[in-house]
Amino acid sequence: MNLSYWEIKTWLTNIDFTIVGSGIVGLNCALQLKNRFPRAKILILEKGMLPQGASTKNAGFACFGSLSEIKDDLKNHSEAEVLELIKKRINGLKLLRETLGDNAIDYQNLGGYELFLESDDTLYNSCLEKKDDINQLLYPTFNAEVFSFKANNFDFKKIKSNYCFNPFEGQIDTGKMMEALLIKVQSLGIKILNNAMLEDFSEGSNAVKLKTNHFDFTTKKLCIATNGFAKQLNILEVKPARAQVLITKPIDNLHIKGTFHLDEGYYYFRNVDNRILLGGGRNLDFKTEETTEFGQTEIIQNKLEELLKTIILPNTNFEIDQRWSGIMGVGKQKNTVVKQLSDHVFCGVRLGGMGIAIGSIIGKELADLVE
Repeated sequence: MNLSYWEIKTWLTNIDFTIVGSGIVGLNCALQLKNRFPRAKILILEKGMLPQGASTKNAGFACFGSLSEIKDDLKNHSEAEVLELIKKRINGLKLLRETLGDNAIDYQNLGGYELFLESDDTLYNSCLEKKDDINQLLYPTFNAEVFSFKANNFDFKKIKSNYCFNPFEGQIDTGKMMEALLIKVQSLGIKILNNAMLEDFSEGSNAVKLKTNHFDFTTKKLCIATNGFAKQLNILEVKPARAQVLITKPIDNLHIKGTFHLDEGYYYFRNVDNRILLGGGRNLDFKTEETTEFGQTEIIQNKLEELLKTIILPNTNFEIDQRWSGIMGVGKQKNTVVKQLSDHVFCGVRLGGMGIAIGSIIGKELADLVE
């Protein structure tokens, strides 16, 4: 790209902080850096036209973990570690709501439900068995019992007659959240360059030289917040994980309200604008879904439609309106990777599908690493 004197001077000179990725983490990192260093010149690079990855693609669940997920986490982590994970998600959601306000993100506390397949006695019984222990573990945090079992009153089929209910789970409008974050960041004079992909960087003694698909420039500090795409910048603790989603056309008198988890959280659905949004199915083909390519596969889309027809909307005619996918960042551990990579380079990645819950707080933690 043949840049003018004005373009270089205004956008690409004397940059204090460059953030890669304009998703939830990147934008919150920028807000915190501006709060800490009000005079700093901050630039955000975004490879997409809109924030790519998962920030504008997710289902908008304001959740901290279903009963089966927490039960499973307790097999691989200590009680203290699991409690720390949950507290981080709760604090992250609190920070998101404080930063933008509930109206701006259309936050609705409609509660969360976990459904159990009729055939899955083992999972259902083990969750019933562990419910009291997990409630006891969480009681000091919520001052209430989090999980209870109640009768299926949404007319779902082929599931156990009781499902697990969590009154503390909510939902947001993902598009409104990202729009509000972008407006807030830009109102502070933080610049965002879209369609600018970081291809490589090299560190000197006082700065980092960045090579993008359009231009080269230098920055004093570099913060990487690309989550699912972190491996492309040699952050090897993160694997991409594609999540496929579909949404129905509006349904008259839709009675389903809330956020719903099914089959250990591998499927999830909710109401939005009189529609059902449904996603998941990565467990049908983990290897294929370990990709940074957006797209759909027949095996997963067919399964999502089957769940709509047989379990979620068995007595309702519906049409699919849209299909899309997002790219998450996952790893062997549930904890995030927020660390200093070298003298002037830092990262906040591996959100494990919990971007809404922890994105704000990980962005803040990333910014706080920077001296």
